[in-house]
Amino acid sequence: MSVLSLRRGAVGVGAAAVLAATGTWVMWPAQIDGRLWGEVRPVIEARIAAESLGGGHGEGVAAPRARWFCEAKALELEEHGGEVRAGVNALCVAYAVRGDTLLECAAGQYPQVVRLERDGAAAGGYRVVAREEPPDGEGYGRWTESHFGVLTRASLRDPMSSRTLEATARVHFGLPADADVGEC
Repeated sequence: MSVLSLRRGAVGVGAAAVLAATGTWVMWPAQIDGRLWGEVRPVIEARIAAESLGGGHGEGVAAPRARWFCEAKALELEEHGGEVRAGVNALCVAYAVRGDTLLECAAGQYPQVVRLERDGAAAGGYRVVAREEPPDGEGYGRWTESHFGVLTRASLRDPMSSRTLEATARVHFGLPADADVGEC
């Protein structure tokens, strides 16, 4: 084997390693800025819950006085200037009450991309300017591929716990912390 062949082989291996490392870096979920997430999370969760009331995920909730509670988990969070792009996985559960029992009436977990702008006049200092979620059915995979990296998409299948939402609902409805949870 000639020296020239060895050099070409080394360059090829080196180039492949750089490309692989770059691809891994690009597809790896970014670190979430805890301070920024603490600022935008309440605004995102309030918007998701408010939009759950009027249809979509709220359709079919037959319980009177059922209320939606939503929690968002940050998957990707980027800030550029005064604009924030938050890729989140959201869990929303509609709860109602019968006697001393908390009733779970409907639930859904779905990814979203929420765009916010700084707004000193808005509650929380931010306002939502756009919110996207995948379509049901056939377009779901294409949508998540175009909005999230490979490793982030894999985390979308991880189930979110409803324990925090149950606790929040118990407080909201004035139930004891250990109130049973049943179905509507």
